[in-house]
Amino acid sequence: MKGTTMGLRTGRCWSFPVLTFLIFLFLCLATADSFNSSFSKVKYRIQEKVCNLYEGRWVYDEFYPPYNSSACPFIRKEFDCQKYGRPDHLYLKFRWQPANCQLPEFNGLDFLERFRGKKIMFIGDSVSLNHWQSLVCLLHAAAPFSTIIRENSSNISTVTFQDYMVSVILFHSLYLVDIQEEEIGRVLKLDSISNGDVWRNNDVLVFNTWLWWYRRGPRQQWDYIQVDGKIVKDMDRMVAFQKALTTWANWVDSDVDPTTTKVFFQGISPSHYNGTDWGEPGVMNCANETLPLNGSIYPAGLPPAVYVVKEVISNMSKPVHLLDITTLSQLRKDAHPSSYNGFKGMDCTHWCIPGLPDTWNQLLYAALIA
Repeated sequence: MKGTTMGLRTGRCWSFPVLTFLIFLFLCLATADSFNSSFSKVKYRIQEKVCNLYEGRWVYDEFYPPYNSSACPFIRKEFDCQKYGRPDHLYLKFRWQPANCQLPEFNGLDFLERFRGKKIMFIGDSVSLNHWQSLVCLLHAAAPFSTIIRENSSNISTVTFQDYMVSVILFHSLYLVDIQEEEIGRVLKLDSISNGDVWRNNDVLVFNTWLWWYRRGPRQQWDYIQVDGKIVKDMDRMVAFQKALTTWANWVDSDVDPTTTKVFFQGISPSHYNGTDWGEPGVMNCANETLPLNGSIYPAGLPPAVYVVKEVISNMSKPVHLLDITTLSQLRKDAHPSSYNGFKGMDCTHWCIPGLPDTWNQLLYAALIA
């Protein structure tokens, strides 16, 4: 009996520290897993921060372009370079490669499914038209047999992919702020936005303005500027641009619900009329450019308007994603229509379709699915 009793006591004495040790080991492992998980999340966030989709270079890709221009019925004569005789095709073969990560491929069917029943609106000038037409072509290439409804009014163009009830809309607005006819003439009102009720009823908004802010003479779309309750004949155009953007930013902050509407601002789209900007002094336009710049740096640097856009967005309270396309577009001196358009004029401002705007939409898609 004594032996048995002692044996039982001995067993109990050993079982307590063993059990304690096992519990301690389990807690250590659980803590380690938690730490590793947290570390992984931190590491991911660090990688995410380092990865800038807008920094990189253009690389040749034999599988480009993503669609054939002749198969897209939506391209206007300003942008259809192949139809109007551009002899080279190399400009179609370049893909944007970010420096520290991979840019997701544009998946048109996934886009249509994700945004089933939704409305995507581009608001801006002819660069927005360029951007809008590219997205319509990308989606048409993914769903070529989808029933499509086209609608046009004075300043709104809509293409609806009826099988998915996805509408891709263009709202024509040169300055985002209002221009009104008054007794003295056309007044550009830097403090006024009257189209917000039309804009905010959409699921994705992509804004753009810059191209017309320095236009003068017959191409200027206004006669006077109204700002801070005063009417003036003219003012520093960059200051006017900044004031108009601030009015737009205040409208977004006060009128847009970020739980239902995603807001983007397209960065400044560059022109290529001065070869000095890209290291070719004496070149006056993009006519003979057939290759992008090698590398990731544009010699002329960023235009001042970029800094205005970034400053205004940084002071906003609502989330706005900047499609920071300026530098990657500056590198594409080869991607303009030049004289290969329906007007035969030299155009180094807009872009061929297919072409660079497809990359803008690839970046838009990446931001939407992130």
